[in-house]
Amino acid sequence: MTTIELKKGQQVAPVVKVKKKSRIGKLILQSGIIGWLFILLVWQIASMFSEPMFLPSPYLTLIGAIEIASDGTLFLYMGYSFLRVLAGWTLGLLIAVPFGLLIGTNKFVRALFEPVINFVRFIPPLAFITLFMLWFGIGEPSKVFLIVYATFFVITINTLTGVLSISNDKLLSAKSMGASKFQTLIYVVIPATIPYIFTGAKLAMGSSFMAIVGAEMVAANEGIGFMIWNARLYFKTDWIFVGLVVLGLMGFIMDRIFAYAGRKLLGRYKVV
Repeated sequence: MTTIELKKGQQVAPVVKVKKKSRIGKLILQSGIIGWLFILLVWQIASMFSEPMFLPSPYLTLIGAIEIASDGTLFLYMGYSFLRVLAGWTLGLLIAVPFGLLIGTNKFVRALFEPVINFVRFIPPLAFITLFMLWFGIGEPSKVFLIVYATFFVITINTLTGVLSISNDKLLSAKSMGASKFQTLIYVVIPATIPYIFTGAKLAMGSSFMAIVGAEMVAANEGIGFMIWNARLYFKTDWIFVGLVVLGLMGFIMDRIFAYAGRKLLGRYKVV
C-alpha cells in the first residue's frame, strides 16, 4: 500500500473541512428542510396577493395555532383524533392481516371473496358515514369502524399480493421437506409477506386520517375534523390551516415512528 508522508508544515485541514461540509449538506438535503422552506416561501408569497380570510400567511396561521393551544383545546382535539385513528387502524390491521393470509392461501376462499373485495373497496369510507351512524350510533364506535373500513381493504390487498408473490419453488421446497400447511404458513408464507403487510399498514395509516376527518366533521364535538368544520362558521380560515397542518404533522410523526419501529424490529425481513 502506498503511504503519503506529510512534510513539515503541510496541512490536511482543508480536506477534512470539505468532507465535513459535504456531510452537513447531505444531512440538510435528506432532512427535507429545503423542501419545507420552499413550500413556506410559496405560501407566504401567495398569501400576499390574497385577503387573510381566504389565505392566511404562515405567520397568521402560527398565531391562530397559539390562540387555540393557549387553553389546551388544540391538544385535546389532537388527542381525540389520535386515539380514534390508533384504535381503528389497529383493529383494521388485526382483522385484515389474517383475512388476507386466508384468501391468499386458500383458492376457494379467494374465488369467493376477491370479487366482493374489488367491488366494495371502491366505495369511499365517507359514503358510509350515515349508515355507520345508524348502525353504531353517533358515539365513538361509528368513527372507529369507519377507520376500520378505510384500513381493511388496503391491508388485505397488500397481504394478498404478498402471499401470491411467493414463488412456487419455495412452497414446493417446504412441502418436499415434509412441512405441514401450518408450518409452511408460519415459516414460509408469513415471513415472505411481512414487507407487503408493513407497506399496506403504512398506506392504511393515510386512509385512516382521511376517514376520521370526514367522520369528525359530521358527527363529533371534539377532534381536528370538528375543529376544521366548526371554523368555517366564524370564517376562521387560519384555524382551518392549523387543522390541516396538525393533521399532516400527526400523520408524519406516526409514519416516522412506525417506520423506525419496523426497521428495528423487522429489519431482517427487508422492511423499508
